[in-house]
Amino acid sequence: MNQTPLDVVVFGATSFVGRILCRYLLERHGSRGELSWAAAGRSQVRLEELRSELGPKAAKLPILVADAADERSLHEMVARARVIVSTVGPYALYGEPLVKACAETGTDYCDLTGEVQWIRRMIQRHEAAARKSGARIVHCCGFDSIPSDLGVHFLQREAMRRFGQPCVSVKMRVRAMRGGFSGGTVASLMNVVKETAADPALRKELANPYSLCPESYRPKARQPGVKTAEFDADFGAWTAPFVMSAINTRIVQRSHALLGQPWGEGFTYDEAVLTGRGLKGRLSAAGMSAGLAGFMVAGAVPPTRWLLERFVLPAPGEGPSPEDQQKGFFDLRFFGRTADGRTLRTKVTGDRDPGYGSTGKMLGEAAACLALDSRREDSAGGFWTPATIFGDRLIDRLRAHAGLTFDAFDD
Repeated sequence: MNQTPLDVVVFGATSFVGRILCRYLLERHGSRGELSWAAAGRSQVRLEELRSELGPKAAKLPILVADAADERSLHEMVARARVIVSTVGPYALYGEPLVKACAETGTDYCDLTGEVQWIRRMIQRHEAAARKSGARIVHCCGFDSIPSDLGVHFLQREAMRRFGQPCVSVKMRVRAMRGGFSGGTVASLMNVVKETAADPALRKELANPYSLCPESYRPKARQPGVKTAEFDADFGAWTAPFVMSAINTRIVQRSHALLGQPWGEGFTYDEAVLTGRGLKGRLSAAGMSAGLAGFMVAGAVPPTRWLLERFVLPAPGEGPSPEDQQKGFFDLRFFGRTADGRTLRTKVTGDRDPGYGSTGKMLGEAAACLALDSRREDSAGGFWTPATIFGDRLIDRLRAHAGLTFDAFDD
């Protein structure tokens, strides 16, 4: 490989999401555009196959060979780039060596993990090194948790503009969504379930809504959470638990903590899925709640977990087809209330399958924003959230290029 400096290196380029991300970067920037980038992974053959699949425009795309189990190759790779974007999961199994290499060398890093327990371990083990080297580490740059984290950022910006004060309570409700699961996402989820089932201390940690906040953070508010079917008067509809709330709520709370609690010491945030009105909505909420609880119990027991992995869930490398990704979408609604009772409604929407088609675009724009828009003098080394390091700059990118909308509206 030649030694020309690169803005971004996609590590795990031949994974399911990695391929989507590479195609997006190629369509958006070409192989030698404003953003210089390369595809990286552990197999030279598979990387060359990917380059061939991407077509003639990718003929000159640089490819780098590196293995998550080979520290030397990781250090050689990170030395080539300003930003490493990783799609190699489950991150709890394969992700730490790369985070460690970036934290030690001062290379910026982003990924799409939603593994709460792993993020906490990375902060505990590597934040001191990242602060010393200047590396900015940004987890959760996909569907979990950009729409939630930047959605709250946008709502609070609108509240300050309209009311001159923030909302002290915010809730997000999934109004509509169409998408599927890939084998990689399932593997990450099942690994979290396995770790939780085997470790009582981890179960306690995951029950803490502030588990990703700095150790010195001592919030006063008891956080709400939808655990079963509940009626939400603010939306006039029944709700069920949202599977992504476990990570999204903690990222939002970390953003609030890192910003110095600008939304008040008693700030609350929760997420759920809207299931409709009346008896039909109530039954849908009850069914969804029971289904999610049953899945988590089945995943925690080895025999039923094996059956799920063997016969029900997608295998690694499998996922929604390109056609299904195109047909996917999401519509998230936010409701905020100020200390004096004024309310604000906003929404965030996306035009592709949330976990793949849309996540590929979000991750690509986050990496580009980190490489091109986020100056080192404006953000020190350490572990950031999307809202705290990107804010409006990434919202502008997502609106202009990634098919997302951020809007305030009245009933």
